[in-house]
Amino acid sequence: MARPAKFDADQILDAAAAVAAESGQGAVTVTAVAARLGAPSGSIYHRYGSRDLLLAHLWIRTVRRFQEGFLQAAQTGDLAEAVRRAAAHTVRWSAEHPDEARLLLRYHVEDLRLAWPQELGEELSRLNTASVAAMRRLAERSGHGDLERVVFALVDIPLAAVRRHLSRSGAIPEQAARMAEAAALAVVLENDL
Repeated sequence: MARPAKFDADQILDAAAAVAAESGQGAVTVTAVAARLGAPSGSIYHRYGSRDLLLAHLWIRTVRRFQEGFLQAAQTGDLAEAVRRAAAHTVRWSAEHPDEARLLLRYHVEDLRLAWPQELGEELSRLNTASVAAMRRLAERSGHGDLERVVFALVDIPLAAVRRHLSRSGAIPEQAARMAEAAALAVVLENDL
């Protein structure tokens, strides 16, 4: 009979996130994560197989945590307020969690699906389902029904507001959230597009 695992997946991913926050993503190695936990490296390799797969799992968990706030914002009753909150969520969340935001910018779901089709395929195929559904509902509520406009407003605009600051390891200014809100509102609510 196998011994029960001493550390669960969240403890390992928390240790990886802590190493990244303290020393940057490049410092996230199986050895560093194991040392942070006080675990043998073999136990990390047994669960994840490689440093890159460990980071992929950390990325997925981070996406899910980010999406919680996004989905809550997008469900706001008033359409304009939902658009404002959803656009601002990305900017404010990134300002509060810059290391995690940089991790999200590092990977793309399609790249991970190609690298680990067996290990992550099913999980990745469902990863954005709720967010896309929320944006589709906002598009329907807007009256124009244009999902592409909503995706541009709530994904592309907020990412543009944070990407430059995150790539330079600089702080994201508070006004970036307000500018993302205004731009997103203009795109979603403007009838002449």
